[in-house]
Amino acid sequence: MRHYPGLGVANKTPANSPSIWMFGRLRAVSTRNLWGWGDLEAAVSLDETQGRVEPFFGPSEVESASAPRVPRSKVEVPAELKGFASTADLERAAHAMGKGYPDRVRGLRGDFSAAPDLVVTPTNERELTLTLEIAERERLSVTPFGGGSSVVGGVEPKLGANHRGSLSLDLAKLGRLLELDEVSQVARLEAGVFGPALEQQLGARGFTLRHYPQSFEFSTLGGWIATRAGGHFATVLTHIDDFVESVRMVTPRGLFETKRFPSSGAGVDPNRLVIGSEGTLGVITEAWMRVRPRPTFRAGASIHFENYERAVEATRAIAQSGLSPSNCRLLDSQEAMINGVTFDGSSVLVLGFESADHPLDAWIDRAVALAESFGGTCPRGKTSGSRPGDAGESWRASFLKGPYLQDAMIRLGIVADTFETACTWTAFPALYAAVTEAMRAGLEQICGGGVVTCRFTHVYPDGPAPYFTFLGRAKKGAELEQWAEIKKIAGDALAKAGGTITHHHAVGRTHRPWYDNERPDLFATSLRAVKRELDPAGVLNPGVLID
Repeated sequence: MRHYPGLGVANKTPANSPSIWMFGRLRAVSTRNLWGWGDLEAAVSLDETQGRVEPFFGPSEVESASAPRVPRSKVEVPAELKGFASTADLERAAHAMGKGYPDRVRGLRGDFSAAPDLVVTPTNERELTLTLEIAERERLSVTPFGGGSSVVGGVEPKLGANHRGSLSLDLAKLGRLLELDEVSQVARLEAGVFGPALEQQLGARGFTLRHYPQSFEFSTLGGWIATRAGGHFATVLTHIDDFVESVRMVTPRGLFETKRFPSSGAGVDPNRLVIGSEGTLGVITEAWMRVRPRPTFRAGASIHFENYERAVEATRAIAQSGLSPSNCRLLDSQEAMINGVTFDGSSVLVLGFESADHPLDAWIDRAVALAESFGGTCPRGKTSGSRPGDAGESWRASFLKGPYLQDAMIRLGIVADTFETACTWTAFPALYAAVTEAMRAGLEQICGGGVVTCRFTHVYPDGPAPYFTFLGRAKKGAELEQWAEIKKIAGDALAKAGGTITHHHAVGRTHRPWYDNERPDLFATSLRAVKRELDPAGVLNPGVLID
């Protein structure tokens, strides 16, 4: 293994920087964190984090980042790729893994042993196609890499049985808005565009995609499509699926491109073969995406509930009302407290509406009235007009800060992670009780105690998408084993209670055991057949979705 001099924990963002936009607000280009989340300049205060966790876990020692250790590359850059490929250590370290808890623990300690042997950054489809041809010839695995924000082991390079090396395929140079059909409100975008650059390019023409996952700054359009990412809207248009009109994907056996239609009843939708494919069938290069004028009217409110069960009933009533709020996120009392939304033991429902066409007073009035009919109160009142207001701002700020907070907790010796699911309203009460009970018991056994919180990230007429956070005291040197035990408890509890293993975090490798049990056997057989047809040499992302 080779050590870098000094810490070597940061590198500057590229021109297509995911660090210049924050939910519509410009900010300066920053320094990327190699082992942790986002930009070093945006890291949360360790003292502030210590103040949050000390009441639960007592004082902690701070662990500093170790210098990155990167193994020597097992391959040389093939002659055909020399103009857009690299075996440089820092470049390979930056493509070694995602941003899940295990990734960050390993990165903090300088373990970049998963680094690919080669990083390829094509500038066009011709170079991409050539890369796949060379990978087959040289027996290299290929891992498509967007922003590297996967939390489920989806971008870590792996070798199949016949591979002699690994290649990480970075599409950061494919980041342009190519066409905008303003009449149909559809935009043709390259898949390597990061969220901030996407919104900046659309915003210059008066449009927005309005798809804001928590990883918005540090993830790409292609990554969102490949992982079926959940986004900004809490109801109706909740996943990236809802925005895709057509998609273009390069496979080892040729181009896979779907036709543009607003909708079609012509057999099985070929878009659905690409959306959620997680880099196993091909590399997404472009997509026509449904966009919209930027909103000018907004309305919001925060509703507090003393009784969590009544808060859930109120949320269901709003989800089934046809009001379709853009924000409808319920935080249980622990979640509300940890995120600094309220400290009085109440659960909080954060509501928001937005439109580019009309005022929203009637919508917010009816939603608040529904919530109040279930015992909710609105202590700060409603906001409406052309400005966002402050109804959900404390939650929004905490939402964006969450991954940075996880970095700080890891440095303070806390096992801190999340998992999410979706279930029917009928199943939710039992699922919530069973999952929280199993997690608390598991944290007690594995960590000597801990905290479990829950919020709804998205809601549907037939059920919510609960998102759980868990915290426990780590044992130095045994963090990854602790995390794996806790993660298994969570996955098993979700499956037993009737929830999906993931609502929007994707499958990757982390969720494979539960995904394999969740999908129909005949579907798995069919997916393997498609894989053999499109990627017969098995170079693309071994171990993700299918073997």
